[in-house]
Amino acid sequence: MKDDKFILWFEEIGIEDVPMVGGKNASLGEMIKELKAKGVSVPNGFAITATAYKHILKNAGIEKEIKEVLKGLEDIKKKDDELYLKELKKRGKKVRTLIQEAEIPKDLRDAIAKAYAEMNTKLGYEKDTDVAIRSSATAEDLPDASFAGQQETYLHIQGINNVIDACKRCFASLFTDRAISYREDKNFDHFSVYLSIAVQKMVRSDSASSGVLFSIDTESGFKDVVYITGAYGLGENVVQGAVNPDDYYVFKPTLAKGFKPIIGKKMGTKKVKMVYVGKDTKNVNTTEKERDSFCINDEEILQLGKWAMTIEDHYSKKAGYHKPMDIEWAKDGDGKKVGTGKLFIVQARPETVHSQKDVNVIKTYVLKETGKLLIQGQAVGEMIGQGLVNVIHSAEEISKFKKGQVLVTDMTDPDWEPIMKIAGAIVTNKGGRTCHAAIVSRELGIPCVIGTEHGTDVLKPGQKVTVSCAEGEFGHVYDGLLKYEIKEINLKNLPKTRTKIMMNVGIPEKAFVQGQIPCDGVGLAREEFIINSYIGIHPMALINYKELKKKSKDDDKIEDIIKQIDEKTKGYENKVEFFVDELAEGIAKIAAGFYPNDVIIRFSDFKTNEYANLIGGQLYEPEESNAMIGWRGASRYYDKNYKPAFGLECQAILKVRNQFGLTNVKVMIPFCRTVEEGKKCIATMKEFGLKQGENGLEVYVMCEIPSNVILADQFSQVFDGFSIGSNDLTQLTLGLDRDSQLVAHIYDERNEAVKRLIAQVIKTAKANKRKIGICGQAPSDYEEFATFLVECGIDSISLNPDTVIKTRLKIAEKEKELGVSPEK
Repeated sequence: MKDDKFILWFEEIGIEDVPMVGGKNASLGEMIKELKAKGVSVPNGFAITATAYKHILKNAGIEKEIKEVLKGLEDIKKKDDELYLKELKKRGKKVRTLIQEAEIPKDLRDAIAKAYAEMNTKLGYEKDTDVAIRSSATAEDLPDASFAGQQETYLHIQGINNVIDACKRCFASLFTDRAISYREDKNFDHFSVYLSIAVQKMVRSDSASSGVLFSIDTESGFKDVVYITGAYGLGENVVQGAVNPDDYYVFKPTLAKGFKPIIGKKMGTKKVKMVYVGKDTKNVNTTEKERDSFCINDEEILQLGKWAMTIEDHYSKKAGYHKPMDIEWAKDGDGKKVGTGKLFIVQARPETVHSQKDVNVIKTYVLKETGKLLIQGQAVGEMIGQGLVNVIHSAEEISKFKKGQVLVTDMTDPDWEPIMKIAGAIVTNKGGRTCHAAIVSRELGIPCVIGTEHGTDVLKPGQKVTVSCAEGEFGHVYDGLLKYEIKEINLKNLPKTRTKIMMNVGIPEKAFVQGQIPCDGVGLAREEFIINSYIGIHPMALINYKELKKKSKDDDKIEDIIKQIDEKTKGYENKVEFFVDELAEGIAKIAAGFYPNDVIIRFSDFKTNEYANLIGGQLYEPEESNAMIGWRGASRYYDKNYKPAFGLECQAILKVRNQFGLTNVKVMIPFCRTVEEGKKCIATMKEFGLKQGENGLEVYVMCEIPSNVILADQFSQVFDGFSIGSNDLTQLTLGLDRDSQLVAHIYDERNEAVKRLIAQVIKTAKANKRKIGICGQAPSDYEEFATFLVECGIDSISLNPDTVIKTRLKIAEKEKELGVSPEK
């Protein structure tokens, strides 16, 4: 019988033994028994069972005394938080002291000593091998409660006396302050939870690296990625949050097909590492080389990704439902001076946050009370936000901005994105529905009111305000923090439509969330967001890096550019690879979020003044009097002054499709003025290895210039399809600058001239058997415009994420009215 034993080896136990050995030990045994044959490496060892813990309490006769110490603590918690914290600290210490001072019965001590000695011989380890002593609570890792981290772990323990001492401290840690409080929060009786201990061979990550991985994205709950974090030294720093680690994303569906989809790599500062110093562990500073390098290589990242999938698959099959996992890993030294150099899994437990969420539910916002209207403008999105006003006049002031504040400014540009991401809401004086503030706030899911004209004058720093975009076309800024309600919408019963409902996406970090909204893919993903946020350097400055470095000795301006490039490209000797990798990873996150649906990536469409704002950009960009209709889009790609940079964009797409296996990525050429220009772009892509038709690659063209409509039959001979850009098509049809406040009142995509052009190009595309969709702003803003497109027979409508659900409902209604079947 297992339940009367003090010691059980890991290979003797499995996940069904949680009541006896706790979740951690049960999982270690399960993996050693079931997954070793599948290549998952787990360091061996043994469990000291819950029976041993009970034996200590009974033998020492302290259980009654512990109960007396904890008596009434729960009642204090209900009445007085401050007193509770004081009592918790005092009583917790007293209980731990009782357990630590209790005598370990001789039969238990002998059993532990015998197992430790066997571990040295049976498993082929040296005498007094170093072990990790880890707690394993018997109520651990339940679906709605994780006891992980509530008790203590002791590392680098050698010798039987030290092992016994660490075990006593481990048993006592069942009553850490945090464990006592957690059990009371979850309504667990303190004496229905017991402690088992893992005595596990230590992995020498002190001279290598270690970390944590999840078989799900921890922020969004996106289930198709493995999220890995890592740092140098022992893993406690990563687990406890004492270090800013590297992080990596691996895409599971194409990893399973044999590709190498490391779709995200971010270097952490990793300022310290935990190492052995004699018998103890200590944090020491990392070297500059360590801080500027990734702690594991690509092969190791992929190995961890495969193991995560294997572990998740095993536990999911055992449970009968998808079971994402929270896993700790460690590397055993460098394989030369210390350890084997191999990777190991040292823990695995169920993930307990996103696995509990209902993925079929989304939120809508409803204001519950009225307040004094301070100012209004155009609403972006449908959310409500609130906070303290912070008026920012220039980019030099953005460091003053604090998380959760309401950003109030004249207008924004790409340099402001870091603070926009943390804003509670955004209010601008200027801008239209296609301005930077509007586009970025939509991507971030932050309420934004644009074009208020006098927001920076009316709203005062420190003032409490509520920003509501949930009341229709106009966005309102109210005085005070008004009550609002968040309603949930069930997505299970959404109607299907013949018209494909796609999404406009720009910021890769949002793709894992946005991809969970029911849609048919991405109709427009803009490279500009990725280049600006992830890279920030003009591609030609990276291509000419060595030449610029030579010139920097005699030119202070260029010397400053080189310093900025070096800072951003740490870990990259070849600066061009930095551009390709960052762009590829940004694109890949979007493609992964919507996989296997189509994701149409638009090649870069910065204007010259926007390119000039990138690091080194002023060295390569001319000044234009009207950049909006100047050297942009297609005209750059085959031009000798930008062609090498376009080659880097092509390399990034090739990496996404061929190395990552994300062949759902299609590409699109923006602002292509003539048919001949389209042919030049296709030829230039081919020069750089990106061939139309190869491996299913489709190439689309933006339909945003009247010439695209007039010659649509000829453009159909060059491209696989069209995507209508109603923003530029409107301004070029009506002959106005959409960024000018003076003529903004004329700008309207619903103008009859614009609608006739759109109807015409849809008809021509259909006649030439080419796909045609729209990615412009109009159908997101106006439901009647979306239904007009349906009447024209458009193939797809790409919308801002916040309008996908309501527009789908409207389109389904219109298709039903027209007698259009969703299956056709």
